[in-house]
Amino acid sequence: MADAIDPVPVVRPPIAALLLGYAGLLPPIVAVAVRLIDPAKGGMMLALALFYAALILSFLGGMWWGAVSARVTGAALTLWLAIAVVPSLVALAAGAVLFASVLSAAAIVAAGLLGSLLVDMALVRAGHVPPWWMKLRMPLSVGLAALTLLTGLLAQP
Repeated sequence: MADAIDPVPVVRPPIAALLLGYAGLLPPIVAVAVRLIDPAKGGMMLALALFYAALILSFLGGMWWGAVSARVTGAALTLWLAIAVVPSLVALAAGAVLFASVLSAAAIVAAGLLGSLLVDMALVRAGHVPPWWMKLRMPLSVGLAALTLLTGLLAQP
């Protein structure tokens, strides 16, 4: 069965996007809770939370790639695709400094998450994503960035 197409722009994110998006904040929330409750087990959880945040950052680039590939051609597509690979490079940079400083790695990922909002806003302005996009992206990126910084701080000896 085909999805219905609504000619009126939706100003609220779909329920599925809200539920799945906010559920995506659970891994770092659980990691922080475990670290606070049982510091002996919390270290590995914090490492996983940081890895998860880097994966989400890379995922954002994949979303951008898909969104623009469906709507843009020519030189503009080349520019958008180049922008779409940046989150994966930022995540890689965080991984490169991880063993030297967990806090620095967390700060790099958090900065990438916050910086991603600039691209998200540009995608909305260009009409490449739905009008409700920022209502979902803003709290999720800010929330994950804050949780990522917190995991980096909690990982300090």
